[in-house]
Amino acid sequence: MTYVVVYEQTGNGWSAYVPDLPGCVAAGKTREETESLIREAILFHLEGLRESNEAIPEPGTWIEMVEVPA
Repeated sequence: MTYVVVYEQTGNGWSAYVPDLPGCVAAGKTREETESLIREAILFHLEGLRESNEAIPEPGTWIEMVEVPA
């Protein structure tokens, strides 16, 4: 499965969340660290859903980059 991950630069690092997996978040000092952490978080989140016999959400979020004049 392929899930959309939203990365946001914060005042002291980076954060990330997965819109299709509520509660699946990560934060780190660098984007690279945060990318690694969110991958781990997704795997952990899905493992928890499986262990609880809960349905794995299908990806339902898509992205589009929209360019506008500055």
